[in-house]
Amino acid sequence: MALRVVGLLIRQEVSALARKPSTRMFSSSVRAMSNVLANSPNADFNKKIMDRYSRLKTDPNTIQATYVWIDGTGENLRTKTKILNKKPESPAEVPRWSYDGSSTYQALGGNSDTTLVPRAIYKDPTKFGENDIIVMCDTYKPDGNPCDTNHRCQMQKTMDKISNQEPWFGIEQEYTFLDFDARPLGWPAHGFPGPQGPYYCGVGADRVIARDIVETHGIACIYAGIDFAGTNAEVMPAQWEYQVGPSLGMKCADDIWISRYLLWRIAEDFGVIVTFDPKPMEGPWNGAGAHTNFSTRAMREDGGMKAIEAAIEKLSTKQEHHIRCYDPHGGKDNERRLVGRLETSSIKKFSWGVADRGVSVRIPRGVADAGKGYLEDRRPSSNCDPYAVCNAILETCCL
Repeated sequence: MALRVVGLLIRQEVSALARKPSTRMFSSSVRAMSNVLANSPNADFNKKIMDRYSRLKTDPNTIQATYVWIDGTGENLRTKTKILNKKPESPAEVPRWSYDGSSTYQALGGNSDTTLVPRAIYKDPTKFGENDIIVMCDTYKPDGNPCDTNHRCQMQKTMDKISNQEPWFGIEQEYTFLDFDARPLGWPAHGFPGPQGPYYCGVGADRVIARDIVETHGIACIYAGIDFAGTNAEVMPAQWEYQVGPSLGMKCADDIWISRYLLWRIAEDFGVIVTFDPKPMEGPWNGAGAHTNFSTRAMREDGGMKAIEAAIEKLSTKQEHHIRCYDPHGGKDNERRLVGRLETSSIKKFSWGVADRGVSVRIPRGVADAGKGYLEDRRPSSNCDPYAVCNAILETCCL
């Protein structure tokens, strides 16, 4: 019996050595797995302690409203919570609030009261009350003008002008999980996993990392009322994608911001960092984007391909403008990502094609076959402001 066991172990070792590098993947990091999240303070807390308090009965008319807004970076969110004594039926019934804009890169200390105006309401899966809500807000300076990073205000103005065209948006949000050493979660501390190939839509512990967080996030988004469409593991290990929409008008952009908030919030419970950086790892690793699907009523109707091609022609004339709008640093982030390889187009020139993932704007094969549908703008970075992206598309294609 002992000899058979030894023989089995030898065969397993020989088999492992004979595998190609691309299938060994994380084998070099197995010995170091005990160090994953070793430096994450949130991972050390006992999450079950909170269960004791989650079972307490509270007055359903006492509501925790978590206000969420974009800070002066244009890519990060801030939150704080207000107690309401009545369930609001619309954003207009949620009271405006203020905060210290000098602490969020949006005001000077001598005149820092910055105003939050509620714009959209979601159910809150992170709180215990049945009526607790998340409130998406936009922000206004002490003089009443929109903050510099308030691109929602401008998108709403554009939407009011072209609402009869019934624009729909769907956004494919990519992101990466990081450990507290700023390396992708589960990667070897010294070295790299096997090359890209087995990880996209993968299954198995040697191919997929942190599915627990991903699936928890999906359930939370559905509960919140986000038009959550699905999720999949992406090409680089520890990288994922989820999809939101298609949704009419402002909702897709609102949903993306709240879905990001929930992802950050849930990953916080797990002690894991989420980054929307469009190129978190240099080298032969795919970057992260926010591919934006767009259509108007004319595109979706029979013969809509003509409207799609007309929109693409308009987009082709404003490459530089769109690049500036497609990441929060005026195109600097996309310079690292849009390099003409690894499923990206070149940042320097506009291109389009059918079923081609190396172009600026792609027409999906199913759309080309049907002769109607939508276009996919593949240029927006993963850390883009969806209000700025959607507004740029609307202004170019619809006004």
